Amino acid sequence: MGFNGIEGAINVPGEIPWEIVVLYFLGALLFVVYYGRKTGGLRSFTTIDLVYIGIGGAFSVVWEFYIGSFLGRFLPSTPFVSVGFWGRLIIVFIIAALVRKVGAGMFTLLVYNLLGDLFHYGFGGEPMYFIYESLTYGLFVDIMIAVTGGHLFGIGKELSNGAGEATATRTTTILGVIQGAILGLTWAIPDPVFYSAFFSPFLYGSYVNWAHILFNLGAFMPGDIVMGILASILAVRIARAVGQ
Repeated sequence: MGFNGIEGAINVPGEIPWEIVVLYFLGALLFVVYYGRKTGGLRSFTTIDLVYIGIGGAFSVVWEFYIGSFLGRFLPSTPFVSVGFWGRLIIVFIIAALVRKVGAGMFTLLVYNLLGDLFHYGFGGEPMYFIYESLTYGLFVDIMIAVTGGHLFGIGKELSNGAGEATATRTTTILGVIQGAILGLTWAIPDPVFYSAFFSPFLYGSYVNWAHILFNLGAFMPGDIVMGILASILAVRIARAVGQ
């Protein structure tokens, strides 16, 4: 007997053991909190931070389910191109760069998932989708914020180092490109690996096809890395435009 559409299947052939998934989530959360405290990336949100997070989550829904879905009709159906997902990636990265505090990624994805349920999916399968979106995509962003001490994409780092303007700009650009590429790469992982190999079979008892998973993983990586780099460049420009 399931709950809210969740079968709770844990013995599907090829499924990632639930113990590994739980250990990852707990370990990653503990790491991001500990490292965020250590580096200064874990701080209280201000009102403007919450406004940014709310706007980012809302606009991600508008883009992915309406604008991106419409634009996608004019492109070939292929796992190598995902206009809706790429738009969400760029929006979330920009919001994270404006807030630059641990939790920005997870809360933005939490808002996105809540509004997505209200206006598109419905609440079947919850709270698993809240866990999936927040503790994969969102947590990856927050880990980067924690590791960089709140200087995501190099924003603000030049101020703490007292570097000259030209050097600061160059450093920020290099850091932004590197971090954007890494984050873009991590965002290629959740859908083919976490969802297809655990959440989908856990929720619906669906078949796990690792050949399909590995193909999609390879297909998602190039575009997501490029979009991650683009998002980091846009995020730096927008952060500067608002005086950060």
